[in-house]
Amino acid sequence: MRHQHAVIHHRALDFWLARAAVLVIICLQLLVINDLSFGPRWLAPALEAALLVPLSVATAWTQVATQKAVEEEHWYLVGRFRVMIRRTALVMTGVVSVMNCGSLVLLVRALLAGHAGSSGQTLLVDALNIWLTNIIVFALWFWSTDRGGPPTCGLVKRAHADFLFPQMTLDDREVRDWLPGFVDYFFLAFTNATAFSPTDTLPLSQRAKLLMMAEAMISLLTIALVAARAVNILA
Repeated sequence: MRHQHAVIHHRALDFWLARAAVLVIICLQLLVINDLSFGPRWLAPALEAALLVPLSVATAWTQVATQKAVEEEHWYLVGRFRVMIRRTALVMTGVVSVMNCGSLVLLVRALLAGHAGSSGQTLLVDALNIWLTNIIVFALWFWSTDRGGPPTCGLVKRAHADFLFPQMTLDDREVRDWLPGFVDYFFLAFTNATAFSPTDTLPLSQRAKLLMMAEAMISLLTIALVAARAVNILA
C-alpha cells in the first residue's frame, strides 16, 4: 500500500507543471491586445493568482508531508488534504475556462460587428492566444479528472480510466504500473485541438468524450472563424 501511495504523492513535477501552466495562462490573458475580457483586464488574472498562490503553498506542504509520511493514517491525511487541493484547482480551472470562452465570444461578436480593429495582425495574435489558452485549460481538465485526478489516479483500476493511453495497451511488466503525467495530458489536449479528434489516446468515459468535444469545438471556432477572418483582412 505504501508503494501505491508513493507512486501518487511523490510525483511533484506534475503538480508544479500544472501550477506553471496556470501562470502561463495568466501571462497570456495579460497579453491580449483587444479588449476581450469581462470587466477590467486584470480581473481574471487577479482571481486566478488569488487561487494559484495558496494552491502552490498547499502543494509544497503536501510534498513535504509526503516525504515524512510513515503510517497509513499519515497517508490518509495527506490524501484528504490533496483532495481539497484538487477541488480548489477545479474551481480555478473552471474560472479560466469561463474567462477564455468569454474572450472568444467577445472576439467573435466584435468580428461580426466589424469592431475588432483594423489590424489583422492583432486578430491573429488574439486568436492564437485564445487557442493556446484553450489547450492549456483542457490539459488541466484532463489531468484533474482522469480516474479521479492526481490524488486517486494510481489507486483506481485501469478499467475505470477516462482515457486509454498507448502504454496502457501493452502487456509488459515495465509499463504495468505506468501512470500518465501532466505532459501526457498536455499532448492529448494539443493533438485534440489540432486534429479535432482523438489521435493515439482514446476517450473511454462520457466525461472524457464531452471534454474532448468541447475543446475541439472551441479550437475549430477559433481557427475556422477568427483566424480565417484575420487572414482575409491581411489579404
